[in-house]
Amino acid sequence: MINLWNPSHVSVSVDLLTAFLLGIVHGVTPDEHTWPITFAYAVGAYSTWRGMRAGLLFSAAFTLQRAIASELAWAGRSHFFQLRGFAIGVDLVVGAVMVLSARFIVACRTAPHLHIGRSIKVGQSLHDPRWWLPALHGFIAGWGFGAFAAILYGVLAPAMPNAWLGLAPGLAFGFGTMVTQVVIGGLVGAWAARARLTPDNLRQIALTSAARTLTWGGAGLMLVGVLAIIAPQWADLHWVTGLHIHNLHTINLPMILLIIAIFVVGLGGFLRDARASARRAASMP
Repeated sequence: MINLWNPSHVSVSVDLLTAFLLGIVHGVTPDEHTWPITFAYAVGAYSTWRGMRAGLLFSAAFTLQRAIASELAWAGRSHFFQLRGFAIGVDLVVGAVMVLSARFIVACRTAPHLHIGRSIKVGQSLHDPRWWLPALHGFIAGWGFGAFAAILYGVLAPAMPNAWLGLAPGLAFGFGTMVTQVVIGGLVGAWAARARLTPDNLRQIALTSAARTLTWGGAGLMLVGVLAIIAPQWADLHWVTGLHIHNLHTINLPMILLIIAIFVVGLGGFLRDARASARRAASMP
């Protein structure tokens, strides 16, 4: 029987199936290195197909990273993933790339006005994200170390019988994540596209929501990284839920910031802007 909570080596086939199923769970459960980025690019795509493409590009690069890291784990070279300084560096880099991506979307000479309750000011030029940005995020974010990575690098990858199969658990895990990320990306893109807005308004509001989510999510990740350096007791705060599901077993500061970035800033801002646009359209003669 496959144990996703505390798996152990059984056989190559069972190990790879376990990695694949863990990848599906990873894609479904909240993760500060995954959900804000996928949501931002999917809602910024404002269509089902482009949302699916964003999820695919993110998870394909993530899969490549996990395969490389899995091979390193098989060779006994994964210990540095667990170093506190490495984790802090990943948070800072991922957060910075998110903020810079938002800066690209909001093409203005001054700092973008991305307050939670306000739209980007009229006159600012909005750019669709380049296709490679989700892929860049996926590769960088994959280096984060959590419960799933601990199982992948500590149990499944070292159990592979040779170097050729050393990367297989990472690939299987990445493919599992890819399945859910493509579906989630398509659903978010379809949801954005169903808003009763003109094409121009939809694009404006969707890209605004994407920029907000990337800005606040990235700033939150950088805050976690800085706190881990100057006040680790705050960065390590967590509350145990008791759920035997990785990423849901505890609620920590990154999880709280994730909820704010997606549901308050991104989703909430999109709905507010959509309602405001509908009211303006209704008031026009």
